Amino acid sequence: MKINIHIPAQTLDLLDDAGHVLRRYQVSTGANGVGEESGSFCTPRGRHIIRARIGAGQPLNTVFVQRCPTGEIYTPELGAQYPGRDWILTRILWLSGCEVGYNRLGSCDTMRRYIYIHGTPEGTPLGQPGSRGCVRMRNADLLELFDLVAAGTEVNLLV
Repeated sequence: MKINIHIPAQTLDLLDDAGHVLRRYQVSTGANGVGEESGSFCTPRGRHIIRARIGAGQPLNTVFVQRCPTGEIYTPELGAQYPGRDWILTRILWLSGCEVGYNRLGSCDTMRRYIYIHGTPEGTPLGQPGSRGCVRMRNADLLELFDLVAAGTEVNLLV
């Protein structure tokens, strides 16, 4: 299995080992576009792997801060209480770059930038850039994807 994220199309494809698309999901990548530098809030490009799968067994809409469940379950009322919060919900697939000097090590390290594939509140626009560099997905889609991929799965962020 591998994942291809098509940044211009704002889609994520899950492919089998023969390259056949098994699933296609709408996503939202960085509102600031693409880029690898720390602090840019851009979505990194290139070849990555899933370094860690976080949140197995947590309820739908579990809120994560620093990769830990807070004990909160997202609701529109909670969202209204904290309008500026970057909601990381349901599950986290933490990405690590594979290309030294491009998306791995130094100031361009994807993992040290905390770039994830993660859930987002219902109603968050997908199919257009809008995140702070991560790849946002609908929670139900993320639950499905999370159960289909393992740590070490290849993830390509394509432009």
